[in-house]
Amino acid sequence: MNNKEHLPMYGIGPIYGGVSIAVTVAAVILGQQEFSEAGKIAILKIPSLIIGILLIVFGVYLWYSAVFRAKVDNGIMQNKLVTTGVYGIVRNPIYSAFMLFCTGALFISGNVFFYPLFFFYWSFMTVLVINTEEKWLEDVCGEEYIEYKKSVNRCIPWKKKGN
Repeated sequence: MNNKEHLPMYGIGPIYGGVSIAVTVAAVILGQQEFSEAGKIAILKIPSLIIGILLIVFGVYLWYSAVFRAKVDNGIMQNKLVTTGVYGIVRNPIYSAFMLFCTGALFISGNVFFYPLFFFYWSFMTVLVINTEEKWLEDVCGEEYIEYKKSVNRCIPWKKKGN
């Protein structure tokens, strides 16, 4: 890449966000239909609501931290790997934020039939990121990105052991 070229500003974000939100909206609507009433378990209503709110709050925190505090846009424009702040605990905090937000919305909707969609969000993100952004970052940042991948998880926020 020459100095004027840089990684795509939004990467796969619009695809991941759009599909995840569409799936979530569809699940919430389907979860309110009469045929899926069996998925609403009264004893889980309050715990599901609390878990949903916590997931959404954490998702909003990740998104805010990635977009406004880490200044990832500057890193993208300069082809520099951002590994500090929230990027020190998760490599894709914006996508993770969408995953947590959508999962939280499912929990708030209270229909257990749709809780497993978390695994769809996680799998979809993993496949998209491995086949696009991880390849781009390895091309641009090389060994620095390969080492970063070894120490920071792709989409579930936590530092790997030994770091």
